[in-house]
Amino acid sequence: MAVALDPAGAAIGLWQADQFGGITNAGEPGLPSWFELHARAYDAQTAFYRDVFGWNIQQLMSEPFRYSVLSHGEDQLAGIMDGGEDFTWGIYIWTNDADATLARAGELGGKVIHPAEDTPYGRLSTAEDPCGARFKLMAPNAQMPVA
Repeated sequence: MAVALDPAGAAIGLWQADQFGGITNAGEPGLPSWFELHARAYDAQTAFYRDVFGWNIQQLMSEPFRYSVLSHGEDQLAGIMDGGEDFTWGIYIWTNDADATLARAGELGGKVIHPAEDTPYGRLSTAEDPCGARFKLMAPNAQMPVA
């Protein structure tokens, strides 16, 4: 295991698998469903991840901001957004009900940063745990129902 910084200073954890194979059931409630970098130096950072890890970069949007998907073969691994407020990697955790999960997080001392909203990629929101660690939620909606 290691933690490294990309060219713009975003931390990324590195891990070489041994007996534990890693995330194999992403998209189940309570587990990671997507990773996303809000890039400070979009061109340098996308090139870094392409060159270091051999990931394919597919730019999906150019206006009002650039957004690319990182993939390996057929597997989409993460997204990179040009700019944003955090300039860090974020994790989306799958839930069947974003609003109920946000309410429960609040009951347990967490804080809602961005309330749930419907997008083409599901019902998305951002919260903090009681110690201030941010995480995002992704839930199904009419545009992205449960598979």
